[in-house]
Amino acid sequence: MSRRLSLPAALGLSWLALSVSGCACYTLDETEQAVITRFGEPVGQPVLDPGLHFKVPLADTVNRFEKRWIEWNGDPNQIPTKDKKYIWVDTFGRWRIAEPLRFFQRMRDERTAQSRLNDIIDGETRNAIASYNLIEAVRPSNRAFEDEEFQESLGSREELSKIEIGREELIKMVLARAKDIVAEFGVELVDVQIRRINYVDEVQLKVFDRMISERKRIAEKSRSEGFGKSAEIRGQKERELKTIQSEAYRRAQEIHGKGDAEAAKIYAQAFGRDPEFYQFLRTLEAYPTALDGSTSILLGADADFYRYLKSATKR
Repeated sequence: MSRRLSLPAALGLSWLALSVSGCACYTLDETEQAVITRFGEPVGQPVLDPGLHFKVPLADTVNRFEKRWIEWNGDPNQIPTKDKKYIWVDTFGRWRIAEPLRFFQRMRDERTAQSRLNDIIDGETRNAIASYNLIEAVRPSNRAFEDEEFQESLGSREELSKIEIGREELIKMVLARAKDIVAEFGVELVDVQIRRINYVDEVQLKVFDRMISERKRIAEKSRSEGFGKSAEIRGQKERELKTIQSEAYRRAQEIHGKGDAEAAKIYAQAFGRDPEFYQFLRTLEAYPTALDGSTSILLGADADFYRYLKSATKR
């Protein structure tokens, strides 16, 4: 028997070696889906089920794609609104690969898809924002503000009421338009939201200055109202104090008058009972009051004031 292998045997061994080295099987987990390409061209249907699968060694390539929802974060864009307000709009969204074969044919990979989503969603957001006034992208409805002073600082009620669709409907409009476009690439766009809206730097400084001046005006108004209320309270207190003092003075005068009347009555009764003794007593009470170390009185010797003194001397 010849030690040399025949040509078919050599080819078989070579094919076996290539099969072993080329790994004829592959696995997919629950988060993956794949498109098989043979020499760069898709072969068969996309592989959606997880588990062990087989392919032609060396000729077939497994192109794996994410099956879960993928986040998309847009870059802030400067957009002018319909009322000529320049603002920064920052958006984000969620999408997934719904048709792997079409996605592979149109996008090839997720990086390309993210780039296309940037162009599509940012463009639709720009078109929607530029078609309406700034208030449409800020407020969802015409609901009145709870803080009336804050509403006054923003503008008149008529100006704030001109909301045609509101922020939520504006976002739905962007999502609907972008969703139809990306569906052609095998992509399902499930959500788009505005993360943040802000003025550009030049306008932002003016807005801050206006907010500061408005807050100062409201603070000054509050202080004026406080001063007015304080003056009202002080005036009320002074009126009440004068009323209390007047009533107290009236009561004191009444009591004093009653006391004087009662004293006069007692004096009159005493005078009627013994006039001479009463006159004597009253005169004695007058001596220490009328005469002290700093009082000088010039009276005649026959004055009634000395009557009891003279009688006492004679005794």
